[in-house]
Amino acid sequence: MSRSARLFRGFLREQSDPEAFYTALARDTIALLERHEPLHDRLVVDVGAGTPQFCREFVRQGTQYLAADPDRSTLRPVPGTAGVVGVGEHLPLADNSADIVMANNVMEHVRDPGVVGQEMLRIVRPGGLVFISYTSWASPWGGHETSPWHWLGGEWAAARYERAHGHPPKNHVGRTMFPTRVDQGIEWAKSRQDAWLIESVPRYHPDWATGVIGLPGVREVLTWNHLLVLRHR
Repeated sequence: MSRSARLFRGFLREQSDPEAFYTALARDTIALLERHEPLHDRLVVDVGAGTPQFCREFVRQGTQYLAADPDRSTLRPVPGTAGVVGVGEHLPLADNSADIVMANNVMEHVRDPGVVGQEMLRIVRPGGLVFISYTSWASPWGGHETSPWHWLGGEWAAARYERAHGHPPKNHVGRTMFPTRVDQGIEWAKSRQDAWLIESVPRYHPDWATGVIGLPGVREVLTWNHLLVLRHR
């Protein structure tokens, strides 16, 4: 419960205090990964990196950290890290070259998440981990800054946001954000012949609430953020 409360408090301050929020999220990502794999000396590829906090926290764990993002300006490597310009659908990295590949809150911003997931599996070594965390569209934060009005339609929510703030939202459905579903993520992961699905949980929930992931329909709203962890065969 304390972990969940801490994450939700940080989440509410994402816009006003991004340093605190993304540092907490990076540390939580490390803890979740260490359930399955030690991080020291592992090559970690962060797809859609975007924030320097992940760089710093992963270096502190002794990893070799490589950020991949289409926007060069977001690649701000710290000592011991590197960055590469590239989109998730065509990662400029060799097959079986990474120990861990992760994408935090990226899949809701790509048109075809399955293609990005396939690329992540391509570059991870046999036995390595793929870590995917994304926001469910039907959840209270599915429309990001236009929430909860996205429940009335993404275009309507974007228009309302522009009227209220005098500028369009950063995340506009159909352009920079796309509806994602929990069940689609589960189906994709279970259909892979090249990986085992080893974890599928609502990321921000306490352990006793993970059962919500087994409730079709309900899970789309209550999961909030869906975590998938796969191990490459």
